[in-house]
Amino acid sequence: MAIPRTAERCLSAGTYEIDPAASTVRFATRAMFGLLPVRGTFALARGRVVVAGADGAPEPSVAVTVEAASFDSGNSKRDDHVRSADYLDVQDHPEITFRSEGFERSGEDVALRGELTVRGVTGPVVVAVDSFTAEGGRLTATGSATVDRYAFGITNGKGMTGRHLTLTLEVVAER
Repeated sequence: MAIPRTAERCLSAGTYEIDPAASTVRFATRAMFGLLPVRGTFALARGRVVVAGADGAPEPSVAVTVEAASFDSGNSKRDDHVRSADYLDVQDHPEITFRSEGFERSGEDVALRGELTVRGVTGPVVVAVDSFTAEGGRLTATGSATVDRYAFGITNGKGMTGRHLTLTLEVVAER
């Protein structure tokens, strides 16, 4: 992963609203004792990226809200079960949120540290930023993270449902 510093310099300080229609959250996990791949998507509800600048501009930050009920693996029976109180409990917890706490750079690698809240449980997550482009008032970024569902109290279906989800994010935001 390389984020050119020239791309960072092309960004104007300020707030960029994430375009939910142009952005995607994909997940991949395994089921049936790791034998079957399960892939799908979540829908982004809204989000914001704040780019820091000189002269006392706020710290850079990212905030994203995902609609928990948008879980879609292409299997309606499984999707309904994941949306139930056994897993995401979308009736009582309709949103999954991410709030950044900071960026870390190591050479050209960038990681976004933050807190993910699922079912009312908040825990740390690190998003590896895989690519980043900036043109005019538009930025595009891709990243990935691994989430341990047990860390968020979602422990049903041990063995039958994968413990870890790999999230792949494609985010488009405009000023």
